Amino acid sequence: MPIRRLPPETVNRIAAGEVVERPASAVKELVENALDAGATRIEVQIEGGGLTRILVADDGHGMAPDQLELAIERHATSKLEPDDAGDVDLLRISTLGFRGEALPSIGSVARLTLTSRPITGGDAHALRVEGGRVTPPGPAAFPGPHGTRVEVRDLFYATPARLKFMKSERAEAMAIAEELRRQAMAHEAVTFALDVEGRSVLRLPAEHPGDEGRLRRLSAILGRDFEANALLVDQTRDDLRLSGYAGLPTYSRGNAQHQYLFVNGRPVKDRLLQGALRGAYADFLARDRHPAAVLFLDVDPLKVDVNVHPAKSEVRFRDAALVRGLIVGGLRHSLAAAGHRASTTVADQALGGFTPHSGFAPAPSSQPQATGWSGWTGWSAPSSAAQTIPGLNDRSARVEPEPLATRHSPLATPGEADPMDLPLGVARGQLHGTYIVAQTRDGLVLVDQHAAHERLVYERMKAQMAEGGVARQTLLVPEVVELDPAEAERVADRAGELAELGLVVEPFGAGAVLVREVPALLGQVDAAGLVRDIADDLSEHGAALALKERLGDVCGTMACHGSVRAGRVLSGPEMNALLRQMEATPHSGQCNHGRPTYVELKLADLEKLFGRR
Repeated sequence: MPIRRLPPETVNRIAAGEVVERPASAVKELVENALDAGATRIEVQIEGGGLTRILVADDGHGMAPDQLELAIERHATSKLEPDDAGDVDLLRISTLGFRGEALPSIGSVARLTLTSRPITGGDAHALRVEGGRVTPPGPAAFPGPHGTRVEVRDLFYATPARLKFMKSERAEAMAIAEELRRQAMAHEAVTFALDVEGRSVLRLPAEHPGDEGRLRRLSAILGRDFEANALLVDQTRDDLRLSGYAGLPTYSRGNAQHQYLFVNGRPVKDRLLQGALRGAYADFLARDRHPAAVLFLDVDPLKVDVNVHPAKSEVRFRDAALVRGLIVGGLRHSLAAAGHRASTTVADQALGGFTPHSGFAPAPSSQPQATGWSGWTGWSAPSSAAQTIPGLNDRSARVEPEPLATRHSPLATPGEADPMDLPLGVARGQLHGTYIVAQTRDGLVLVDQHAAHERLVYERMKAQMAEGGVARQTLLVPEVVELDPAEAERVADRAGELAELGLVVEPFGAGAVLVREVPALLGQVDAAGLVRDIADDLSEHGAALALKERLGDVCGTMACHGSVRAGRVLSGPEMNALLRQMEATPHSGQCNHGRPTYVELKLADLEKLFGRR
């Protein structure tokens, strides 16, 4: 068949299919245009899930009438400046949108009305495009002193087949709201508003630029729990800067939907960044738990390619290893700075488990009364001083009064700080041989002794491993592992990194690697399976997470077996020594699987339980 040129209308509709996949895609492009135009307020209105009507209004710089006609031409843009020779550097992209495809693509499949008034003064003008047919601009009314209003009606009416693949109106409206939230996270100094079917669903007032304003914006979007449990991230390496907020490990989620990543203000979904986030939390979360994080990466435009995807949702870095190292290092630095801190939601969940009662009427029982409260081990006074509270059938409670000398500061010595003022307070007793009860100046703390000690042992093992390196075990017979040629090449390229982790490999012809040494910490290991898992990680995340996680799992298992077991009765000094070690050890607020090691209840919370406030 002969080769033919496609008609311009068909070309535009093909381009629209790449850029505008659904109503949320159109909103994304229009909002990015508004942000690039210097808008400080952006209002979005949708009807019919965005398929019937979309309106995006901003107070940006606006456009003159002659600029309106250029704006709806393909590859016409104000965001790329040619040099003296007339050449355009496509690598130095400093704006969100730059291709000049959004407006013509939308106009080719919908009814588009573009109204604008320039900031330089003059009247407002409007231009209309219906299915690619353009009506020249003419005078129009405009509600503000300057800015642009883009109204899109009957999206995809010119390509009705696309409508069959749209989701429900509610699902499309939710996608638009999520897209607007993403844009609002990266631009806290801009006011955002969203109306759905005439009903206001999102109002985000402008915040002051900076960390505090950004956290308030994130709190408004993700909730107060995120604000209360977020750690500030701010790290710089070479000309890269990582900023944002990451949640405590105990504030984890069952999926990765609460992970938001931005590169130069552009929301992206990048496997490298997601893999780095996973690697940073590998020591703190189980495989089925995911951290919550909002991270912003600022990088020289020459060192990142944003032109690898039509919707600009993916990027490619010149030095991916440097970027990953910055993310992992920055997150771990923030996690270490959190010390023994655990999330506030743990206490909220604990309080929700209490059931206050207005009265107590025990059922008759023929069983003899117990001599004490089962499971409680007090250490402040001898058992001979115990007093039984009458009226508790079946299992009476024993109250053990403390000597006056130990009632407030049993561990304090002249010149030392009162332990009651320390974060985890003073141990008062033990429940069921498993939980330590400690008293602080303004509340109480419950500690899972096994989980807490497991984390302490694990952190010591990691430190020892970091100081002495990973011991290697030489295989009597080197093992040949066959892989896909591309996978084998990726593994061989990372041989130096793998050797630092105790795995020594080398190329062995096309599509195979030779394993000579494995980490001794792993004991009997399936070398072939380990290498294949590493190859999968390198393909998916660009990092050998499998080996690091296996080493971490082994350290965790060894720490679990070497720590204080549940059911062991501890003395007072032992319990207090555990509390002091927790306060001095990073990450002690959660065990190796991301579960909390302690729960803190404030005195005000306890008073609420008993109706005192």
